[in-house]
Amino acid sequence: MAGIYLHIPFCKQACYYCDFHFSTQKDLRQEMVDALCAEMALQKNYLDGENIETIYFGGGTPSLLSANQINTLLESLQRNFSVNAGEITLEANPDDLSESTLYSLKAAGINRLSIGIQSFDDRILKFLHRAHTTQDAEACIERARKVGFTNLSIDLIYSIPGQEDELWKKNIERAIALQPEHISAYALTIEEKTVFGNWRKKGKLTPQHDDVAASQMELLINSLSNAGYEHYEISNFSKPGYHARHNSSYWQQKKYLGIGPSAHSYNGYSRQYNLANNPLYIQSIAKGIVPFEVELLTAANKINEYLLTSLRTKWGCDLEYLSTTLSYDLLQRQKENIEKLLHKGLLEKKGNVLLLTHQGKMLADQITSELFVED
Repeated sequence: MAGIYLHIPFCKQACYYCDFHFSTQKDLRQEMVDALCAEMALQKNYLDGENIETIYFGGGTPSLLSANQINTLLESLQRNFSVNAGEITLEANPDDLSESTLYSLKAAGINRLSIGIQSFDDRILKFLHRAHTTQDAEACIERARKVGFTNLSIDLIYSIPGQEDELWKKNIERAIALQPEHISAYALTIEEKTVFGNWRKKGKLTPQHDDVAASQMELLINSLSNAGYEHYEISNFSKPGYHARHNSSYWQQKKYLGIGPSAHSYNGYSRQYNLANNPLYIQSIAKGIVPFEVELLTAANKINEYLLTSLRTKWGCDLEYLSTTLSYDLLQRQKENIEKLLHKGLLEKKGNVLLLTHQGKMLADQITSELFVED
């Protein structure tokens, strides 16, 4: 089983924290849809005929496409791949989801929405340069339910300058009150090539201290756990049976194909990265050439990727998989490191699986980097 990701590289406006590839020039939308369909035909053998179980429209802002354009892309997927997708997700902003749009998306086959709410505070939304209001966010959830969507995910951001613990707690409470099936929450990261990155360089923005991020993450975990959400991955929480199947495939080392400018693909032994330039991507596809770079994965790459992804999840790091599939005995090769982390209560061992403890989840990146191997 495999997944397909489609990158829709258009946005109404630039959020000040975002460093994903997108353009606010939306006049190339139809040309881009045509190019995405053409790339599917060029890449149809990448997944070796595996069944496609998940489809994910990401971006950018996929909800800027029309329902007809979404239909065109889904029909092209059906023509070029063996599609039996139980989960078809579309990322959307609250201000794009009118009732008629929601009906059209549902009719097209979208059965899961990932809605970029980010905050339930209008002051914070303005600071982030989001296009919607708190009222827009809550109203779009109500409309989606009315239309019949039964699998909704919302995104939130914490550790934002000006969003202290009490305000963050209110955000969590408002999210829980809406009862989405899934919640993704991320600590704000100040990336260099963003407005926030420029502000930090000029001394106009001071990021929150790591202690604030840890405190707000702990508040998030405790609040959502008490509300019946399972913390199944560092940044992701779901009601029973509503894990994000597409994203889970990334963490479980399943193959996936990325279609569109800047999209990434993985087939088990290499990764490829499409060119992140809309006009040049369209021009190259028109010539029958997918513009990408390939990275062949070394043995160390594969081990480190597995450590990085598996330890983030509730399923943990399978020591037998490491040993039999990747020929790496973690307990033997990293005995001192593992014993130290177990002793500190950051890792726990259950049978043949290593898992991050509650405390360990606060330091996930640091712990994983300590276990990385070199080529």
